Amino acid sequence: MRLRDRVAIVTGGGTGIGRAVCLLFAKEGAAVIANYARSADEAASVASEITAAGGQALAWRADVTRDADVKEMVAEVERRWGRLDILVNNAGWSTRIPHHELEDLTDEIWDRTLNTNLRGAFYCARAAVPLLKRQAGANIVNIASVAAFHGFGSSIVYAASKAAMVSMTKSLARALAPAIRVNAVCPGLVRTRFANWPPESFEHGDQVTPLGRLATAEEVARVALFAAADATALTGEAILVDGGLYQLGRAR
Repeated sequence: MRLRDRVAIVTGGGTGIGRAVCLLFAKEGAAVIANYARSADEAASVASEITAAGGQALAWRADVTRDADVKEMVAEVERRWGRLDILVNNAGWSTRIPHHELEDLTDEIWDRTLNTNLRGAFYCARAAVPLLKRQAGANIVNIASVAAFHGFGSSIVYAASKAAMVSMTKSLARALAPAIRVNAVCPGLVRTRFANWPPESFEHGDQVTPLGRLATAEEVARVALFAAADATALTGEAILVDGGLYQLGRAR
């Protein structure tokens, strides 16, 4: 097992990519904190599935946009396990706003998107760093998006928030080296309920992606595992997981 005796916090761990990361990390031996803000039933289901398989898991409510919530979550991890090895900043929020509809991109949407996707990731990193520094090989994996590079995505502010997350990944990697590695995983469109993409968007994604299909949440989780467990010489990197669409362009 690649994560035996390790402890990992996965924010937004109840659904989609976060759920896949929790289940895979637990399968590889980690004790997993499936963080959630609103998806209580889903996070509890993830924790139950892990414990039923003989692993260790805890569903923990913390709104990552609230610094006090984040600090209490990390404090609970220290009380329960006495260590933290991996932080996966996966919690995110978006709503689909056509990029040309500038007036629809309200202050409320700007604030919620940036507070969740960027400020929340920073709060989690800041709270986790003292505990992470105690463990050799500790690292942070930020789940960003290929939207950080091409500017597409569910909204302008979503793409901007993920570009900022990639930049923050590099800044944190520099600031925390050599004690803590920090990398980003950047998925393309994935079949989850995130941002409520309609079915035709996924079908179009399959058609234009060079590999002929979208990446799955489980495949993104495997890249997160690689970043956390295997990529011991990588820090400050952003790994794209989009079937080659960004690098190679649309399939013919």
